Amino acid sequence: MTKGNINVSVENIFPLIKKFLYSDHEIFLRELISNATDATLKLKHLTSIGEAHVEYGNPKIEVKINKEQKTLHIIDQGIGMTGEEVEKYINQVAFSGAEEFLEKYKDTAKDAGIIGHFGLGFYSAFMVADKVEIITKSYKEEPAVRWVCDGSPEFTLEETTDKTERGTEIILHIAEDSTEFLEEGKIRELLLKYNKFMPVPIKFGTRTHTLPLPEDAPEDTVAETEEVDNIINNPTPAWTIAPNELTNEDYMKFYHELYPMQFEEPLFNIHLNVDYPFNLTGILFFPKLSNNLNIEKDKIQLYQNQVFVTDEVKGIVPDFLMLLRGVIDSPDIPLNVSRSYLQADGAVKKISSYITKKVADKMSSLITENREDYEKKWNDIKVVIEYGLVTEEKFAEKSDKFTLYPTVDGKYFLWNELVEKIKPSQTDKDGNLIVLYASNVDEQHSYIQSAQDKGYEVLLLDSPIIPHVIQKLETSKEKVSFVRVDADHINNLIKKDEPVISKLNDTEKESLKKNVEEAIKDVKFTVQLEDLDSNDAPFTITQPEFMRRMKDMQATGGGGMFGMGNFPEMYNLVVNSNSEFANQILKTENAEEKENLIKYALDLAKLSQNLLKGKELTDFIQRSYQQVSK
Repeated sequence: MTKGNINVSVENIFPLIKKFLYSDHEIFLRELISNATDATLKLKHLTSIGEAHVEYGNPKIEVKINKEQKTLHIIDQGIGMTGEEVEKYINQVAFSGAEEFLEKYKDTAKDAGIIGHFGLGFYSAFMVADKVEIITKSYKEEPAVRWVCDGSPEFTLEETTDKTERGTEIILHIAEDSTEFLEEGKIRELLLKYNKFMPVPIKFGTRTHTLPLPEDAPEDTVAETEEVDNIINNPTPAWTIAPNELTNEDYMKFYHELYPMQFEEPLFNIHLNVDYPFNLTGILFFPKLSNNLNIEKDKIQLYQNQVFVTDEVKGIVPDFLMLLRGVIDSPDIPLNVSRSYLQADGAVKKISSYITKKVADKMSSLITENREDYEKKWNDIKVVIEYGLVTEEKFAEKSDKFTLYPTVDGKYFLWNELVEKIKPSQTDKDGNLIVLYASNVDEQHSYIQSAQDKGYEVLLLDSPIIPHVIQKLETSKEKVSFVRVDADHINNLIKKDEPVISKLNDTEKESLKKNVEEAIKDVKFTVQLEDLDSNDAPFTITQPEFMRRMKDMQATGGGGMFGMGNFPEMYNLVVNSNSEFANQILKTENAEEKENLIKYALDLAKLSQNLLKGKELTDFIQRSYQQVSK
């Protein structure tokens, strides 16, 4: 038997591991199963190149709880260790066996799937155990050995006859403050969280399997059952399989495996697969989003060689794609020693750029392959596309190929199609292309109708980040302005070189404006006289495009360079000086009657804009009834 001290540079490494190295004690199980997986995959590789002359077979990893003994066992059928290797890899802390293995077999082990490159992973066991045993037998013809350490730098190492089959068994004697890890439910939860897609089958207990009945069995035949291994993981998840070997049904099945509580099908998926200049695989799913910006639920999961790391993928996945779901798996994403935090690195930026490009290419192919289907899905994906257009320049550069602009009539245009359609009629006298849009078909119905009466096309842009999208388009496109249909009277939205006929002279106009201003006495409204068609509404309320857009941007976390407080409610009251009503105001001599006329017309205009509420609405209804009963 050998006794000695573990080669550490401080008196006692274990309290440091327990307190500082790992932020979450539960990940000890992830680390130990990762090591067991490494050991199994190493053996697979060595047998495949003829260096290990043993039968690989169908190895599995087993996790067992012994409540009476207060022990947790992790058992593999992998490469095992000799006494000399235990000295080297266990006693010399922070010396990574996996790294040395990869270096030795770098020409042939590229695809071996070795996880470990941390070395300290094994020592995470001491976060939950006050004693740890290793019983291991190498695939080489050497005796099995037992290593025991009680959480101090002292250890014992001796030969043992307790193990005759190759592989390693780690026995954790669980500490009193960690007895939750002796509960079956807790261990199952951790296995499903971290090891659900590990590449080696993981056995955790057994389950009852019902055998199928023969076809000619009588109706009252009772099916036989048998106890079989309960394999808790899926060793070959969809992202590890070539896309041409997967059906749409396979992708849907995997989606529900990832998110068991999601009952809605995703719209489509993007299969990621690259091996240069970095390794990355994965599948991203577009869920039905509509205008939902909630990214807290069912997030994208990050794996390293099928080991779950985190679902906090900011930095790896561009912000606009955080709304998606799915998996990204890359051994090249640099993490700190506990795999808890992403390290800033050039490779991460390359990965982020690759994912952005891949999504843009997928959008382009989808709209090319089936435009009709893409249009049907637009409302459910537009938030992601618009968010990307605003925040990711490389994505924005490609976005004209797949960003749709729907109209209030349910037609859909790509940008070039839209320009071609509206340029003849919606170019103003200064050569600017004016894109009219509405955000709510019902609330802005009368304004939409006025625009359509003139033959204009009106877009329906109603997602939460539209103000930012519009600002981006106006700065990236030449001589283009977006104007909401209720920003002004339709004659002023697209100014043309057309003669204006006025029924009132300047003195009458001045008098009319003064009458209206004195009657309404409301600082929110700026009175604006316009010589419009005599059939147009006498009063129209509009909100200046700039002011309304600033308010909308502020509501979605923007507001540009102003950094000011809440924007005040400001409206224009457009008075049609050519209307019969304007003439009636001027002719009415009784001051009270004149004021009532103006207030009633204002109330009607407010009502059309959904601005008449509370006491004002109640008073208006009462006055209307009084008028009817006269």
